[in-house]
Amino acid sequence: MILGIDVGGTFTDFVHLNDTGQVSIHKLLTSARDQSIAILRGISDLEAGPDTIIVHGATVATNALLERRGARTALVTTEGFADVLEIGRQARPDLYALHPTRPAPLVPADLRFELPERVAPSRAITPPEAGSSPDHAAGIVLRPLTREATDAVVRRILDQDVEAVAISFLFSFLHPAHERLVADRLAELGGEGTPYVSLSSEVLPEYREYERTSTTVINAYVGPLTHRYLANLEEGLEGRRLRIMQSNGGIISAGAARILAARTALSGPAGGVVGAFEVARRAGFERVITFDMGGTSTDVSLCPGRIQETTEGTVAGLPLRLPIIDIHTVGAGGGSIAQIDPGGALRVGPESAGSDPGPVCYGLTSENGRRLARDITVTDANLVLGRLDADHFLGGRMKLHEEPARVHMQDLARRLSLPLEAAAWGVVQVANSNMERAIRHISIERGHDPRRFALVAFGGAGPLHACELAQGLHIPRVVVPPHPGVLSALGMVLADVAKDYSQTIMLPADRLDTATLERLFEPIFERARSELCDEGLNEGEIQLLPALDMRYRGQSYELTIPLPGPPLDGARAVDDFHQAHQRRFSYANIDAPVEVVNLRLKGVGTTTKPEFRRVPSGGLNPRAAHAGYKQVYFADPHTPRAARPVPTALYERDRLLPGNIVVGPAVIFQMDTTSVIPPRWAATVDEWGNLIVEIGRV
Repeated sequence: MILGIDVGGTFTDFVHLNDTGQVSIHKLLTSARDQSIAILRGISDLEAGPDTIIVHGATVATNALLERRGARTALVTTEGFADVLEIGRQARPDLYALHPTRPAPLVPADLRFELPERVAPSRAITPPEAGSSPDHAAGIVLRPLTREATDAVVRRILDQDVEAVAISFLFSFLHPAHERLVADRLAELGGEGTPYVSLSSEVLPEYREYERTSTTVINAYVGPLTHRYLANLEEGLEGRRLRIMQSNGGIISAGAARILAARTALSGPAGGVVGAFEVARRAGFERVITFDMGGTSTDVSLCPGRIQETTEGTVAGLPLRLPIIDIHTVGAGGGSIAQIDPGGALRVGPESAGSDPGPVCYGLTSENGRRLARDITVTDANLVLGRLDADHFLGGRMKLHEEPARVHMQDLARRLSLPLEAAAWGVVQVANSNMERAIRHISIERGHDPRRFALVAFGGAGPLHACELAQGLHIPRVVVPPHPGVLSALGMVLADVAKDYSQTIMLPADRLDTATLERLFEPIFERARSELCDEGLNEGEIQLLPALDMRYRGQSYELTIPLPGPPLDGARAVDDFHQAHQRRFSYANIDAPVEVVNLRLKGVGTTTKPEFRRVPSGGLNPRAAHAGYKQVYFADPHTPRAARPVPTALYERDRLLPGNIVVGPAVIFQMDTTSVIPPRWAATVDEWGNLIVEIGRV
């Protein structure tokens, strides 16, 4: 029995797979003060027994980075490199900004400490051989680290009342002994007050000191918060096993997540991509763009036949070099607040009303009876336009308050000198524009034609906006899963256990024959098998997927190439690299020497999956699901950027059957979301219960 839980900015979603293979879903408002309150209440509501495995998408690390409320963190580094976080790469993310800004380092200058030590690589960077001591790799110790110098710095750190310490020395991935000495002295001198310690040789054993240091600092910065949160949650779970979703789309134990907390920075959005890709694949769509619109943000990812990962991600403007699903996020969600900027233009987001106070139409009130919510949001605009229905929200369990939404929308309309519905339409269109730019960024700007993809719409607000986004991008087809509002939680139920490993080697590719590759990979293979078995997996459930980070000699960037085998075939990998370089950059130089920068390994352990069942056809006519008509605003075909009310059919999603065709304009209600089918679009229910929505069919 498995329970997937995704904590969003507005709602906490639950997908429960019981011991008979039956799937149940549930949604609760997120408890902003303590996320575990809604989690434990949902577990009780679903009557999840003590044998249930909980798979949780934690947002603690993400929120700590976005809101800059992580642990007070110190950095220990090699003498002369205390300012590496400040210097960075001198990149300008906004080329034309007159006054460019960059995020302040997570560790202030007074908490950065240097130690006199220095390690250099030998002529060829190679990791230790299997069975040898990891403290005697190819790193040459130019200046040993003394215990006296270490103790002096450790005492200074302990006097600063820090919660976490990041330790990142030059070339520590070749000689980790110096980092371990500092960690050992912190433990011995700190006693019970020892801070949370993060070692770069464990978090990211790769070269490039800035990215490695940044990633190690992030892990330290969010580690104590994540540790406390998971400890408190495990106590409330009363013995139920807890696993945590990672940013790479795999799950790990709560114990592993406490040590490598940075791996959970994008766990919720990653679950959505896993769930969306699996649902689309079963429906026959391999090339998809996932579109996850929640209450606070929208996450999009392009999957050209596979889920794409990257090791060059950023969170809150900070480099995070751990493997993550390639997701682009914008601050546009159902709770995004509409405002008028100083220039008089309408702006929507990135600020969000969240779950407390929430949109105006939620009607949340304070203890003394005064209404908390005053800011108009995208959800309020959809209600004013008739796209949401006051009596059909959350399956009727939550009544929306239309009159307060109209009153506050009227105030916004007055300031814009627009009619009420025109202002609401403007809010929706500005939000759509923000989300459309995000999809263009991951598709057109990277050489992909969105017309060749299907858009998979999910999240509590995704199906409300998907068809209009698809129309603007000329995407011909939208897929709405059976339970789109909880798809991220479903992705957590579907996810396998996965762990990523890496090691810098810096060797010419022509030196990596099969024997050499097997020798270099063997220690990583052994570690992966051991750690996956510790996760409760058997040898037969484990799959090891090696890869190489490769580049032409002299380049400053790499491409990750799967390593064919067994036996491991380095020559084939070189051929695959040339082809990948041609696809990515439109050229390949087969005569240029190729260099292998890093070894990579993904260890995957398969988990129990829910059984997706086909449903018999119910014919073309959806009359059994019909629930009446109402006026809903859609784009006016005769007046650009304007909307008009259109008589619109209403349907109940749980009464639709495979084969049914719903012709737009239509609004389809269900417990976890509302789907809007505009004029000229039509939705067909497939055998898996998905809505396949296409334009131009009517």
